[in-house]
Amino acid sequence: MKESLMKITAQAISVLISLALLLAGLVACSPASQSSSSPNTITLTIATVNNSQMVQMEQLTKQVFEKEHATIKVNFVTLPENDLRSKVTQDVATKAGKFDIATIGSYETPIWAHNGWLQDLSPYLDKMSAQQKSSYNYDDLLKPIMSTLSYQKHPYSLPFYGESSMMMYNKELFAKHNLTMPEHPTWDQIAQFAKTLNDPANGVAGIAMRGQSGWGMNMALLDTIINTYGGRWFDMDWKPQLSSPAVQQAVTDYVTLLQKYGEPGASSAGWQECVSLMAQGKAAMFYDATSMAGVLETPSSSKIAGKVGYAYAPTKATENGSRWLWAWSLGLVKSSRNQDAAFQFLTWATSPGYLTLAGKTFGWAQVPPGTRASIYQNADYQKAAPFAKVTLDSINTATPDKPTLDSVPYHGVQYVGI
Repeated sequence: MKESLMKITAQAISVLISLALLLAGLVACSPASQSSSSPNTITLTIATVNNSQMVQMEQLTKQVFEKEHATIKVNFVTLPENDLRSKVTQDVATKAGKFDIATIGSYETPIWAHNGWLQDLSPYLDKMSAQQKSSYNYDDLLKPIMSTLSYQKHPYSLPFYGESSMMMYNKELFAKHNLTMPEHPTWDQIAQFAKTLNDPANGVAGIAMRGQSGWGMNMALLDTIINTYGGRWFDMDWKPQLSSPAVQQAVTDYVTLLQKYGEPGASSAGWQECVSLMAQGKAAMFYDATSMAGVLETPSSSKIAGKVGYAYAPTKATENGSRWLWAWSLGLVKSSRNQDAAFQFLTWATSPGYLTLAGKTFGWAQVPPGTRASIYQNADYQKAAPFAKVTLDSINTATPDKPTLDSVPYHGVQYVGI
């Protein structure tokens, strides 16, 4: 029975998603235990994803962390999201030891913890001094986010940023067409808005959404559409439900929306292309991660900064599973030979102090969002982040334990936790 279930599961999931775990050549990098020119210096190697917040973390690491920790150097191996998963999984699974710290998500953390690939962080957190505990303030971390980064009630990674999903829209274009975006729109309303606002003659798409195939690409948002339409991957007997009317309608509407009113070349567009179109005023709406909003509100990267509206993720038959819950986090690889130094970096990069440093350095709209309750009470952040309320509400009300209308045997909104 177990072998049969696993076979069915693998076949069903391969219908729509790529798990991005295909074997690939290991990235060329120095072993994690290798030191720099000084025999007393520890070199940490961190595998990370190539998004703006992580790039900023690398900058601040060189400018601040390494100066404050003279005996620790940090080597960043920055990879595209799909490559990151395959290369890091190979390394930690084989205990090759090339990485001390891995940037991993809410999906991987409990699985890797179960497999013994990550270090339980509880002993390290317990060993912190009273002053260190007060400064780090573990209880300030958002509970929905930490629930996804824990295994058997123990934290195995710490969140660098967290997110849900929401609808972002160009307020000027809506006003020009006398349209009003509801706070809680439906997918039917979004389709009508996209039709009205689509203006290919002037280079403006009615809506931008990920079309590039892949679990970390279009499937993240398509899963939320399937969920809110009342679709599910499996019933309670683990029978695949991908041919159900709800799933078929959700996929059809998603494809139709992109084909008729989406960005040009939608089938090859990931989040980078979509957020760029939105920031350049080339899309009227953009459905994606709440963490994208900071880019749109930064004048140096966006022509529509200050002109963006934010609404909750669209719904159809149910609100359950309509918005995802995700975190990019930093995990301590169990095979690391530099665990104490790695933990120092983990707590620095995920601390309240780091958020303040990022806000003062890059602008408050660029602060890594969705990790700490305190940032949503910060006056500077509130002023710079009109998306803050929708982001926090969406994270706090996401339903990974009940991701659709009917009961399911799995956990997760934009992924199927099996």
